[in-house]
Amino acid sequence: MKRVVVPELLDSDTGTAREVEDSLKDLRMINRWFGGAKAMSDLLYQVAVQRRLGEAMETLAWRDPDTPLVSNASGKVVTTGDDVRSALIGLARKSLARKGIRLEPMLLDRAATHLNGHFPSVCSDALALPFRDNGLDIVGCSLFAHHLEPQEIAKFAAEGLRVARHAVVISDLIRNRLHLALAYAGWLLYRSRLTRHDGPASVRRAYTVAEMKDILKSVEASAIEVRHFYLFRMGVVLWKNPITT
Repeated sequence: MKRVVVPELLDSDTGTAREVEDSLKDLRMINRWFGGAKAMSDLLYQVAVQRRLGEAMETLAWRDPDTPLVSNASGKVVTTGDDVRSALIGLARKSLARKGIRLEPMLLDRAATHLNGHFPSVCSDALALPFRDNGLDIVGCSLFAHHLEPQEIAKFAAEGLRVARHAVVISDLIRNRLHLALAYAGWLLYRSRLTRHDGPASVRRAYTVAEMKDILKSVEASAIEVRHFYLFRMGVVLWKNPITT
């Protein structure tokens, strides 16, 4: 199944206020019940355990649809921020809190209008993070990579590794014919016409696991791990050698 870049309506602010609101409800439902929030929470927990972040700082980083997240030693995380992101962050915080890890998010987006004030925020570009080298614990993104072209994914990963002390985490969709069929089948559940368009469009422009591995092989990480998650989700951890002080 060939990758096809189909513009997503929600990204272009297309639709009435009611259609947008209903589409955001759809996204919250999809990510709550069909693996999005759990995949990112599991990836972050993996980094926290292996690097003992819970013991050292009780902080982690998290990011939701459409831009990256970052976490620093004061417990800040950068992610994008509309109500969907806020809801997903809330789910991740609860999941990680049950495991003894505190998550204190900060939002990041290129557009100030996408930042809703629910969390501290930064208006900047995911491909040029406004943070010093090794200044943050984790840089990551959820449902953002499929919006990027291959060279942009590699650039984001490299920029994330510059900023991160421990790892870059990527959670995204897997392009697959059965996944596309499920996206169309979901029309019965969707409230908004925007979701009926954007769901299949997201699958069409997503990457396969093999493609993602090929894109990232040029990135200078100490190790790269790729995992499959429930309902055609992939999780990537690009590890960085521990920073000694």
